[in-house]
Amino acid sequence: MIWRSKINPVEAEIYQKRLKKLTLFVVIMVGILFVRLWFLQIISGAQYRKKSESNRIDLRDVLPVRGMIFDRNGELLVDNRASFVLGVIPEDITNLDGLIADICRLIDIDGLSAKKKINEGLHQNPFNPVYIKKGLTRDELARIETNAFHMPGVIIEVKPKRHYIYGSLAAHLIGYLGEIDKKQLNKEGYKENKIGDFVGKFGVEKKWQRYLNGVRGGQQLEVDASGRRLRVLYQKAAEPGFNIYLTIDKDLQMLAERSLENTAGAIVAMNPMTGEVLTMASSPSFDPNDFARGIDEKRWKRLVSNPRFPLQNRVISGQYPPGSLFKIVVAIAGLEEGVINPYEKVFCGGSYRFRGRLYRDWKEGGHGYVDLHRALVESCDVYFYKMGQKIGIDTIARYAKNLGLGSKTNLQLGNEKEGLIPDRAWKLRRWHVTWQEGETLSVAVGQSFVLTTPIQMVRFISALFNGGVLFKPQVTKWIEKNDKEKIFKFKPNLLQRWGIKKENMELVKTALIDVVNEPRGTGRRARLDQKDGGKRYFGMERLKRSSKLRCLIVDW
Repeated sequence: MIWRSKINPVEAEIYQKRLKKLTLFVVIMVGILFVRLWFLQIISGAQYRKKSESNRIDLRDVLPVRGMIFDRNGELLVDNRASFVLGVIPEDITNLDGLIADICRLIDIDGLSAKKKINEGLHQNPFNPVYIKKGLTRDELARIETNAFHMPGVIIEVKPKRHYIYGSLAAHLIGYLGEIDKKQLNKEGYKENKIGDFVGKFGVEKKWQRYLNGVRGGQQLEVDASGRRLRVLYQKAAEPGFNIYLTIDKDLQMLAERSLENTAGAIVAMNPMTGEVLTMASSPSFDPNDFARGIDEKRWKRLVSNPRFPLQNRVISGQYPPGSLFKIVVAIAGLEEGVINPYEKVFCGGSYRFRGRLYRDWKEGGHGYVDLHRALVESCDVYFYKMGQKIGIDTIARYAKNLGLGSKTNLQLGNEKEGLIPDRAWKLRRWHVTWQEGETLSVAVGQSFVLTTPIQMVRFISALFNGGVLFKPQVTKWIEKNDKEKIFKFKPNLLQRWGIKKENMELVKTALIDVVNEPRGTGRRARLDQKDGGKRYFGMERLKRSSKLRCLIVDW
């Protein structure tokens, strides 16, 4: 059976009208589209093809201006200067080898290194410029600009370049910049950086990289085929880095570095009541401006192969026998253990014979009868040979470590060394032989295996004069934004209290003051007039023709 539906004539007429309207609408829309396509392709086709070929949208980073560095008094030490930079946009390169060859003919550049950078940039982001030469001279700039039309992808930009105003001044503290490497790209504090950026590699520049760096901005540009900017479509301003104020005094730093000219050594001065480092000088030094321009391989090899190690910060990584300064440790250990009677006199005839070996005093003929005070003032070796023998190496080592020697000070500038405080267990572990009692005598006057760093010793002496408090050394006073708002203001960081009896510290401290004040004191040439209420600082210097260090007590 077949079912058929009856169609209402009225409904059929309505459907027919709707169909006609829909058909008319579709015809009109197709006509409009056809006319528009005809206009774009026929009438304006040539114009749009030309614009498409000539112009495009280019996304470029805007590098932030790196934060400046000042001394404790607001004296500017490090700022930024404008510099012409040669860059290449990897996406625009048609023949990389040919481009590198053309650039090498125009300016002095390492072609292999440039090619490597461009290939790395190609894989990271081909639309971002890769900078292959910083600090272009006027002549180099002119040669590049004259030939830029024949070198697609080449751009020249003005970028800030780090400028160390006083050259090598405080170079080991301030540090230097270098091009970021792949390892750093993945580390905390470098998330704002990309291949080709210059970042802190050493010193304060590295320690405070994340604050100094700033936040990069960006531009959306319309450029022509030659890379010339036509207009800025969108721009996000870069945020400049924060400024760093150091604890050092520029004038004091200059004085310290002048005194180290033509010699290898270190000078460090500290405020004993806060741990603030007022000067940190290491010689020989280097000029961080060489790194800001992008140091070449030859100059780098000369620096690292220099037998005088100019890149080494001797204040924190130089390990030296402390010499007579270590007698202070022996004195404190002997007093605390009851081995030393400060008023008992010991005869010094210029040498001490122990188990068949003669241990000589620095003073030929000796010091005569000396008590603890006189032994410290005149730095009598024989007295401390005998006291060291009585105290024993393990007790001396225990006190030395408790007083802060033989461990890092946590200054966090990088490459800080621990030094060495030897004892019986150390020698057995290190050399597989037992400790010899004669070695204790040598340790008692700061020789033999014992090693300390200048920063350890100046902190040790500071603690003696501030009541037995070990502070963490500070090199940063505060960090501030460009609107002068301080985001960090560093306070004294107390790490440890010695726990030494006050009367014992006073005995030793009085003797050390007399080292420079008494006529027979070994530091009498460094004597200054006493200034009541003044601040007292400490320094160290190495004696000529000797491995001993001398401590200087300075009022300022």
